[in-house]
Amino acid sequence: MTTPVPHADSPRLPVTFRPTRTRAVLLGIGGALLVVLTVMPLLLETFTTGDRITFICTGLLGFGVLALLSRPKVVATEDGITVTNLTTVRRLAWAQIVRVNLRSGDSWVHLDLSDGTSLPAMGIQTGIAKQQAIADARALRALVDAHGTVHSAD
Repeated sequence: MTTPVPHADSPRLPVTFRPTRTRAVLLGIGGALLVVLTVMPLLLETFTTGDRITFICTGLLGFGVLALLSRPKVVATEDGITVTNLTTVRRLAWAQIVRVNLRSGDSWVHLDLSDGTSLPAMGIQTGIAKQQAIADARALRALVDAHGTVHSAD
């Protein structure tokens, strides 16, 4: 097996792409929500035990949902990439990726695959940091060009 020749603009492997600002905001809000919904019923004497349990469980549920929304990432290694979306994880070999797309108006990157399907890669999303998402999409495209057998196109 031949060693792929990296492009000048492709990052060193392994590399993880994740929306760090979005993740920080989601986990920060989730933590604050959990603290408020835990401390408030404990401080107020008018709440019954059932009320307190309900508030705390609501805080845990809210934190859990926001933690789930902060989960997406794309991890690139020498063997391929692992795409972690909200509830799924998919491992792809470099040769399976035909093209990396981040078109104007897209919320996240889409990977066109050799089997004719498209896979959303929510780990590179335009949300809060659009310029970072564009740079990450270009870096992933360079990695696909360097390591895949089928080259990506613009």
